[in-house]
Amino acid sequence: MLPLTPVSELDPGVRDALLAAVGANRLLTGAAQREAYAWDNTGRRCVPWAVALPETREQVAGVLRVCHRAGISVVPRGAGTGCVGGGLAVQGGVILSTQRLNRIVSIRPGDRLAVVEPGVVNATLREQLALHGLFWPPDPSSARSCTIGGNLAMCSAGPNAVRYGVTRHWVLGMTVLLADGSSLRVGGYTTKGVVGYDLTQLLIGSEGTLAVVVEAILKLAPLPEARRTLRASFRDMEQAARAVAGVMSRGEPPSALEFLDPAALRLLQEHDGSMVCHPEARALLLAEVEGESDEVDRKAQVLQQRLLAFEPLEAVVAANEAESKSLWSARYALSPALTRIAPRRVNEDVVVPVTRLASLVAGLARIATETAVPIVSFGHAGNGNIHVNLLTDPGDPAQAPRVARALDRVFELVLQLEGTLSGEHGVGLMKRDYIDRELEPSSLKIQKKIKELFDPSGLLNPGKIFP
Repeated sequence: MLPLTPVSELDPGVRDALLAAVGANRLLTGAAQREAYAWDNTGRRCVPWAVALPETREQVAGVLRVCHRAGISVVPRGAGTGCVGGGLAVQGGVILSTQRLNRIVSIRPGDRLAVVEPGVVNATLREQLALHGLFWPPDPSSARSCTIGGNLAMCSAGPNAVRYGVTRHWVLGMTVLLADGSSLRVGGYTTKGVVGYDLTQLLIGSEGTLAVVVEAILKLAPLPEARRTLRASFRDMEQAARAVAGVMSRGEPPSALEFLDPAALRLLQEHDGSMVCHPEARALLLAEVEGESDEVDRKAQVLQQRLLAFEPLEAVVAANEAESKSLWSARYALSPALTRIAPRRVNEDVVVPVTRLASLVAGLARIATETAVPIVSFGHAGNGNIHVNLLTDPGDPAQAPRVARALDRVFELVLQLEGTLSGEHGVGLMKRDYIDRELEPSSLKIQKKIKELFDPSGLLNPGKIFP
C-alpha cells in the first residue's frame, strides 16, 4: 500500500477562495479524501492537491475562475471508471468532480430527448427513460457506475454501438464551461441543424481538455419491445472472425455482436462457470437481435442461418430470458475477473475494419507467443473493436521490457490493418505517447491549436492526449 500524501500543496488563499466558491463540505483537502480520487482503472496513482464537489453550474464556474486566476490545473472527473488515466491529476492541481451534478432536468418523450447534468449515472438514466418506453443507446460495461459526463468526455460506447453508433451520435447539444469559467452553449434541441461549425461533436471525446460539461441534451431511441440472444461456438478464432465479417457484410446488423477468444473462454469457465458453450469451442460469438415482439424470433432465425453458413460447432438461440441474462452476465464478468488476476494489466481497445478481424486475432496470438506475454482478447466484434489485455504487471522491472515490446507490436499490427489505437477508452495518459503513429503531424498541429484556443493557459486536464 502506497503511503498517503499527508499535506495538500494548495495555497491557503486559494483554498479559502475555493471554499467560498463551492461552500462547506464540498472541498476535500485531507489526505485520505484526496487519496480516494487518486486512482482509476489503470492502477496509476496521481494525488490531487484538492477535490472540489460542486452541486451547481455556478459552483463549477467558481472553481474554474479561482483556479484560472491562480494558474492551477483543473481535472474534470466523473465516476473514475476510465481505463486510460483521463481523470487523473498527473500534474497535481484540483480534481473537479461532477458527481453531485446529478439531476435529470427533463425528459421530453415527444421530442425523444432528455436534458441531464453530467453526474447522472448511465444506468439510472436508463431506468428512468424505460418508464417512457425510451433509452439512450450508449452502454459501456461500467454503466452501473459511470456517469454521462464521463461518457461524453471519452465518447464511450459498448455492445450497442454495432447498431446504434457511439456517444457522439446521440448528443444534440451541451452547455459547457471554459477554463476561465465562462459559459458556452453548443448544439440545440433539434435533430437537424447546420448553422456554423459543429462544436458539439468537437467537444465529445475531448477528454475534459477543452471544457467542462454542465448540461447535455441527449437524443433518445424507442426501447425495443423484445430481444433474443444467440451464441455461436467455433473451432478457432480465425473462423469466428470470418463469421463476424460475413454477418456484418449483408442484411440487417445485429444490435450486438461480441467476441471471446480461447483465453477469455477459459478464464470464464475457471473463475465463473456460467458461460455456456460447446466443449470444443476455442472462440465464441454472442449476438443479439431486437425489434417488435412479433418479428424478433424471425430475426433470430435469420441471424442463426447466417452464422451456420460459417460452420460453427453450434449456433443456438438462447432458450429463455434467464439464459440470455446468464450469457451477458458472464461476458461482463470478464473485465473484473481479469482485474483480480492482473490488477495492473494493460487494457487496450483497438479497432480494425471488420474484414481485417481475422488477421488481427491471428497476429495477437503470434505476439503473445513470441513475447511470452499472455493476451486475453474479447469485445465488440461487430465493429472490429477488440479489448486486448496484456496480463502482466508493467510496474515489474523484469516484465516491463516484454510488455513494452508486446504493446508496440500490437499497435504496429493494428495500424498495418488500417485500424485505430482506441475505439471507446480514449487516449488520456496511457496512449498519449503513441498517437503520433496514427495521426500525421499536420493533424496534431491543428488539434494543439484548438486546445490553445479553448484553453490558452493549458489548465484543463493537462498531460493528456498529446505526446
